[in-house]
Amino acid sequence: MRKVLCIPTKRHLDYVFSKETLERLKGEFDVTFNEAGRDYTSEEVAERIKGFDALITGWGSPPLTDEVFENADRLRIIVHSAGSIRPILSKDVVERYVIPRGICVCNAPKAIAYNVAETTIGLMITVSHRLIEHIIGIREGVRWRNPEVPREVLSMNGSTIGIVGVSKVGREVIRLLSPFYVKEILVYDPYLPDEEAEKLGVKKVSLEELFSRSGIVSIHAPLTEETYHMINERHLKLLRDGAVLINTSRGKIIDHDALLRECETGRILVALDVTDPEPLPIDSPFRRLKNVVITPHVAGQGLYGIKKIGEMTLKALEDFFAGREVENRVNSRGMIY
Repeated sequence: MRKVLCIPTKRHLDYVFSKETLERLKGEFDVTFNEAGRDYTSEEVAERIKGFDALITGWGSPPLTDEVFENADRLRIIVHSAGSIRPILSKDVVERYVIPRGICVCNAPKAIAYNVAETTIGLMITVSHRLIEHIIGIREGVRWRNPEVPREVLSMNGSTIGIVGVSKVGREVIRLLSPFYVKEILVYDPYLPDEEAEKLGVKKVSLEELFSRSGIVSIHAPLTEETYHMINERHLKLLRDGAVLINTSRGKIIDHDALLRECETGRILVALDVTDPEPLPIDSPFRRLKNVVITPHVAGQGLYGIKKIGEMTLKALEDFFAGREVENRVNSRGMIY
């Protein structure tokens, strides 16, 4: 039996694994679990990793340091039972150990992608229709219809939608947009082949054209060196008055200083599930702006998608040790760097 070190807490495992999937994991592999009742430190992982063929990590797992890999004499695969692996693998560690040793690294972004895409569509509707302002107005006892909210609001029906980044989430959003009678879907993704764009029924354009033509812009690009502050003051000023900007990806993709200046004009509507920094300071001006909706990085929540993480984690281990292709393997570009 292959030996697996599973370092997430019981709380995390109960969250992402169904009882059936967790029992299968125990039955198919020799698994050592975290029984500390808290997240391990990097030093504790380094002390335990020797002799294990596989490592399962998750939200709350510590960075995998040089010491961890120096002691990982048999490690062949790391399965991150969450989304981005940035918190646990630094670029230096990847270059010094992961790539030279050919260690397989995989995660479960597709599981979370379903939920993030659902949330994105919900935000498109909620923000464009100004529903939050009506909800708050009724709760605070103003008139039945808040007179400050215009009646002529943006509708998805007939609108041009801009998708920045045709990632797993981006593709799910495109799929979910199909019944909404949108006018056109524009995308910006330099890595998307033309033939793939044609299959998806979208039009590839420059980032500038996407921002100038779209009524609703939704960001789904990964955070990399090239996407850091990719969206800046120049792009934000291209948005038409009343346009909607949604970010459920990573906060640092947008220059937040430029975003704040544009939001303070009141001419655009913004929904942020991710921010920079995160969480936002209690005195952040973003918190008081009526045209900005902020949620605390919860777009990926949802029972069905979350339990899929456990299924994908188990399948990655099964496929790898059976010599099959691992579906959610992180390649050199997706590995964040």
